[in-house]
Amino acid sequence: MLPLLGAVAACNSSSSGEHTTTAADSTTTAPAVDSNAATGTAKPAGPKPAWAPSLKPEMQAVIEKLESFKTPPLHTLPVAEARRAPSPADAVKNVLIEQQIAVPPSKVDTMSKTVAPGVKARIYTPRGATGPLPVVVYYHGGGWVIANLDTYDASVRGLVEQTGAVFVSVAYRQAPENKFPTAHNDSFAAYQWALKNAASIKGDPQRVAVVGESAGGNLAASVSLMARDKQVALPKYQVLVYPIAGYDLNTPSYQKNAEAKPLNKALMGWFFDKYLRSAADGKNPMIDLVHANLKGMPPTTIITAEIDPLMSEGQMLADKLKAAGVRVNYKNYDGVTHEFFGMAAVVPEAKQAQALAASDLKNALK
Repeated sequence: MLPLLGAVAACNSSSSGEHTTTAADSTTTAPAVDSNAATGTAKPAGPKPAWAPSLKPEMQAVIEKLESFKTPPLHTLPVAEARRAPSPADAVKNVLIEQQIAVPPSKVDTMSKTVAPGVKARIYTPRGATGPLPVVVYYHGGGWVIANLDTYDASVRGLVEQTGAVFVSVAYRQAPENKFPTAHNDSFAAYQWALKNAASIKGDPQRVAVVGESAGGNLAASVSLMARDKQVALPKYQVLVYPIAGYDLNTPSYQKNAEAKPLNKALMGWFFDKYLRSAADGKNPMIDLVHANLKGMPPTTIITAEIDPLMSEGQMLADKLKAAGVRVNYKNYDGVTHEFFGMAAVVPEAKQAQALAASDLKNALK
């Protein structure tokens, strides 16, 4: 594999970077880059795959590179091997290098903080900014099992630069070492830390939002549910990017995208098996968001991808939130797969989706 451009990480379901089950954070990444300002276009080499006839060219280039790593299906691997496997983030980095797409340096500073027992977070601050700034607590994806802060670094940097907010990216503990509801409880503890300690990171405790991708989208929404039920200050806004929002593996998008990459039906089943203690946990409102009581949730942006098993439940969650009286901005992006959001350096739809999320956050956190 070619050398990697540290922070041009895509939001994805796996990582070849550091991982610890105690939610350790690695801040020794390679020099960071601003993935939103890339110049150049990624081009695919072959025909579109049978499972994705509508795949956009730039997205296809990333998928082709991911497939070139020849990794066995993640759901067939032991967890430790799945965590070490090359990720869509690695594919993006390789595409940038091989196709000579220029990406300028990032203007974001980072530091690591312990935010709860066994839980660290990476704090991202716009370089040179003076507080108090809005605060966004961010939760990465990976099915509650794999991936880490490095894997999703590009998503966070892109949003930091576009919002001017401080981001607290949470390294919650993962399964199967830590079963449900550990990641959910860690996520809520990190949110409470951000409320109490915002001033120490140049933040404003009155302007706090949550953002998450995939399993992280599920965690972000669950944090809002817990804040409401425990009468803790509610997030001012939440952005849920292709969130895991249900336990039904037979929705229309699961059926249509059962063989999709990088996320498919078999891998989602594997994630549920590793994180949940039993099938009964799948009916818990924090997992089965589409059947939860959603009244009183914060205003919400939901972003989904066409070629993604989770598209149907993301759309259903948007509908259920609206029915509960919540203001929702829902946008589906055609021609892209799960994990596209952090690929702004390569995939135009990712740049558009990040701009949408950032605009909604900025408006909510004025």
